[in-house]
Amino acid sequence: MFLFSCNEIGTEIILGGEDAEVQHKVPLCFYDVLADHFAFEPDERGKPILDLIVQLWSQPFASHIFALLFHKWLFEVTLDRSDLLLRYSSALVQGATNVFWIDIQTNTTHFQSLFRYLLEDVALVPERLKKIPLQAQRDLFLLLSRFIFLYNLVDKLESFFQYFPEFPNAFLVGGPADVFVIELTDQLQKLKVEPVLLHYLSQIKVLQGLELRMTTSTRLKTCLYSFTSPGGPMYPTRAVRHAAWDALDFLFPVGRYPRHVISLFFRLLHPWYWPASCWNFILSCIQAILHPVTRLVFPSRKKHSHEF
Repeated sequence: MFLFSCNEIGTEIILGGEDAEVQHKVPLCFYDVLADHFAFEPDERGKPILDLIVQLWSQPFASHIFALLFHKWLFEVTLDRSDLLLRYSSALVQGATNVFWIDIQTNTTHFQSLFRYLLEDVALVPERLKKIPLQAQRDLFLLLSRFIFLYNLVDKLESFFQYFPEFPNAFLVGGPADVFVIELTDQLQKLKVEPVLLHYLSQIKVLQGLELRMTTSTRLKTCLYSFTSPGGPMYPTRAVRHAAWDALDFLFPVGRYPRHVISLFFRLLHPWYWPASCWNFILSCIQAILHPVTRLVFPSRKKHSHEF
């Protein structure tokens, strides 16, 4: 019954219903259509579907559905009951967390529009952000901190820090930048999909220049260093190790050479890694020699192709 109702509404809109004039970004996702539909007249359209979700509230997928279909409705409707507001806000954060993890596990960005809405239209808009309880605001910012790298929105970090809510343990944890980095390091240690981890490590260089507490800085350094060594407990691939070294040397240039010397020393204590290391070193040398030679032999192939 629930799926039939959602399909019927979504199909009507897509095929030319009364809200067909609403503009959507490409690619158009089904949940975007329904979310706009329920938010257009929040007091009327969403109630039948919301009643069905409430009946399924004990099911683990209920929060997923609520977050996808009612993330805009929640900030347009006026709820008089504080318990309902707290329940819906918690379901939004939990459901959004789960669907964002689906993107991580599949190395996709199907739910980017949901993330952009929560970041740009809620977290950075105080009028909407204050519609949910303070604890939900904190949970929302922690959620956005963990996935902002995934959806390529690091250019919003400066504004993101400005609207960070106050945390009760701020005296111990630090400011917004410290909270953000703590959540980010926890997220990095949970990532098991190599392309996603490499994406995070490539973007982490934007943290250069942030004023962090010594404990937070050490936490980040330790997290990155854990990806630089082969074997347990992380078992990072060669690509991950090199990306971690690049990020570590970029963010913490002081002590760069001693770190590499220490790492080399520990590599020498594990002879079974020597053949692979020697082979990769030889390949790197060959590539370093052949690359400039190739550029000298074929200096302007692209240039001539464009001239024709």
